[in-house]
Amino acid sequence: MEYKTVDDVYTANLAIREKLKAAVAGLTENQLNARADETAWSIAQIVEHVSIVNGGMYRICRKLLAKAEADGGTNDGTISIENEFLQPGSTASEQKLKAPEMVEPTGGVPIAESISKLDDLQARFAELRSTFETVNGTDPKFPHPYFGDLSAQEWLVLSGAHEARHLRQIRRISAELT
Repeated sequence: MEYKTVDDVYTANLAIREKLKAAVAGLTENQLNARADETAWSIAQIVEHVSIVNGGMYRICRKLLAKAEADGGTNDGTISIENEFLQPGSTASEQKLKAPEMVEPTGGVPIAESISKLDDLQARFAELRSTFETVNGTDPKFPHPYFGDLSAQEWLVLSGAHEARHLRQIRRISAELT
């Protein structure tokens, strides 16, 4: 997806979140916790993972924006994404990636708790919106294990892309269960 403004990213990320919530809303506990095999994550585990990762992405964005604000750079509300970020991102959605241990789900978190955490994180990201719109969020950077050094703006885009990736997984698993 191509973004031109911070508003574009926030709008897209909100739409993805609403679709994720809708995708799990009508599922039974058995469907939420079913696993194809012992190595596969359940839908509930996927949502728990997304909530863990989004929490980390929020903290990274907050720290990067605070540093950028201290450096004095300004922004006119636009988004600037490096090609080095876009190139691996275009193929990542088709690849099976191994999550680092620190963001693997425990499997013991109820879906309602994970959704509540996602809602809380959405509100926290909303609090950062004006900073994203006014501070140059293209520097400094923080490393991602797959994409390399990312700016706050790229982490914001990645938060929605990561959630969209797992939304596709949830839909696929859900279709297999019915």
